Amino acid sequence: MTSLADLRDEYEFLEPDDRYRLLIDLGRALEPMPDPLKTDATLVRGCSASVWVYPTVRDDGTLHFLADSNAAITKGIIALVLLTVQDQPPQTILATDIDAALAPFDLRNQLSSNRTQGIPNMIALIRATAERYAR
Repeated sequence: MTSLADLRDEYEFLEPDDRYRLLIDLGRALEPMPDPLKTDATLVRGCSASVWVYPTVRDDGTLHFLADSNAAITKGIIALVLLTVQDQPPQTILATDIDAALAPFDLRNQLSSNRTQGIPNMIALIRATAERYAR
């Protein structure tokens, strides 16, 4: 997957329609999440689309997240969020300002509030997971 910095540089030069396409392509590139993991327990609350996030711990102690959505653009937003934290140690995730990392994408002004309302809940779930494993 592309680095967040490279993606940000590309995103800045795109027109709004191309930004949507970029988000959709990012979502398509997400690692597939098996359907049996899409349960009420992995559902992120407060999202207008269905969003599931399933954390796993790698042998080296890093966190790896499987995620999916039933909405293409929302899935792309998930991919952006995961670019900030994927395969990082819990302590690094806790030290990462995910909102600041996403700020250059200006998602709240680029997308409808329905598309972005669940972002804080996704971030909170990722941070809570990192807190659990940081102990």
